[in-house]
Amino acid sequence: AKGGGGKGMRVVRKKEDLVSLFNAASSEALASFGDGGCFVERFVTDAKHVEVQVIGDGKGNVVHLWERDCSVQRRHQKIVEIAPACHHPMEVRQAVLDDALKITKACNYKNAGTVEFLVDDQGRHYFMEVNPRVQVEHTVTEQVTGIDIVQSTFLIAGGASLEEIGLVQEKIIPRGVAMQCRITTEDPAKDFAPSTGMLDVCRHSVGPGLRIDGYSYPGMVVQ
Repeated sequence: AKGGGGKGMRVVRKKEDLVSLFNAASSEALASFGDGGCFVERFVTDAKHVEVQVIGDGKGNVVHLWERDCSVQRRHQKIVEIAPACHHPMEVRQAVLDDALKITKACNYKNAGTVEFLVDDQGRHYFMEVNPRVQVEHTVTEQVTGIDIVQSTFLIAGGASLEEIGLVQEKIIPRGVAMQCRITTEDPAKDFAPSTGMLDVCRHSVGPGLRIDGYSYPGMVVQ
């Protein structure tokens, strides 16, 4: 029930495995997050991970900044994010956007946040969670909307309304497509297990249309 990053999760395919797998998930969650509370939900196979970027001002107003597809993952960790999720049918995207706004307006949401869903191969979507913070992948949404999400959260925290900072739903239009690729330190000889050590060579990409959000340099020690 708490935490993230794929920890404390198990897929139960046979009824007789329920208790043992639930206990295993609970133990892992307790060790990782200090809380072993778990819940049961439907397992959706071959799903796409679609999330909606929202911003609310705590005054009853919430807008979406369209959606991202985060389906490319390893060990339940996102490694590629695409905005907007234009490879999904528009009716699916609109249904996800509408429900994201319903959820956040119902609780008078204040802040930037992400409403996350799974979409199955029939186009049906299932709510997963709300991340009430700025996520790593917010950058691709900034690139296609031109909206500084971090700055917006500061202005809202200072008491501004969405209208006062120019966030009007009809004017938020994505232009183009942006993709974020996360760089991880892994050892391919050990089934891509996390790896540590010194970065001997580090060259950042440069050129038009590229954005670098990170911190690395030759000689940096990854611990």
